[in-house]
Amino acid sequence: METGQVLAAKDAHGRYLPASTLKTLTALTLLPKLDKNRKVRPSQNACNQEGTAVGLTPKMTYKVDDLFRALMMSSGNDAAMALAETNGGVPQTMRDMNAEAKRLQAYDTVAKTPSGLDKPGQSSSAYDLALIARAGLANPDFRRYISTKTAKFPAPKDYYEISNHNKLLWRYQGMIGVKNGWTSKAQGSFVGAATRGGHTVLVTIMRHEGYFWDEVAKLLDWGFSVRGKVTPVGQLVDPVPDQVRAAPQASAPVSRVTPAAQPPLLDAAASKQTDSTRTVGSAVIGGGLLFGLVWLGFGIRRKRNRSRL
Repeated sequence: METGQVLAAKDAHGRYLPASTLKTLTALTLLPKLDKNRKVRPSQNACNQEGTAVGLTPKMTYKVDDLFRALMMSSGNDAAMALAETNGGVPQTMRDMNAEAKRLQAYDTVAKTPSGLDKPGQSSSAYDLALIARAGLANPDFRRYISTKTAKFPAPKDYYEISNHNKLLWRYQGMIGVKNGWTSKAQGSFVGAATRGGHTVLVTIMRHEGYFWDEVAKLLDWGFSVRGKVTPVGQLVDPVPDQVRAAPQASAPVSRVTPAAQPPLLDAAASKQTDSTRTVGSAVIGGGLLFGLVWLGFGIRRKRNRSRL
């Protein structure tokens, strides 16, 4: 994952609710900050988080390693809050996550929650999810969590088994991870990577109305089939160098996904986003150990089906 070449893109910078795919940023941000062997007793607030949960209880202590596993495998909102509180609280964690997004030049991303639960002002894009996933896949612990199919999770009397929510780990040859998400407002979202023949392809989608696993598999197949056969339309930016981050930044990045004969995707997509539009965004990344990473952003915009409002 070195070149960052964009094979194809549509609405790659459209800003949408990320749902639990935002947990990729949570993990990437907190993994370097928290000792995996540290033991944590979750608060009642963490245990009472709405939505998907792994089933934490304040009567037990958990290793941070267990909480990261619950975060990335079971998409536990309770684990997300417990990790944020361990990091010094939600406000501190939001500052850290948004700073990490800026370091990656993921400027479409604004984190408001550690779990991805919908909150006004929270956003990401297919492009940014690709940046975050690329950085995460370079972290051995991140990669281990997202690729684990099943694991034992501690319980008051023994343990119980948890399973990874990424169905393609069982269905798609060479699947590595990464993360799926869903809320009623965000619709379906997914960022995933697979490796075949020494080449890695990554797909991201956003605002999908239904069952997306087969479509993701087809996008992965497409990414593998066209690698080296199509002209890249853009380039993923690299993280901001440390020496540049130490000085004030004067402007936004100049390298963004802008296919020919289209206006800049961020301006065109974000400015047109309304409650009456739906978009599927996706990203496919292909590359080898020597040739690097290739990324695709793909989206389909259509009018909202009013009968389902």
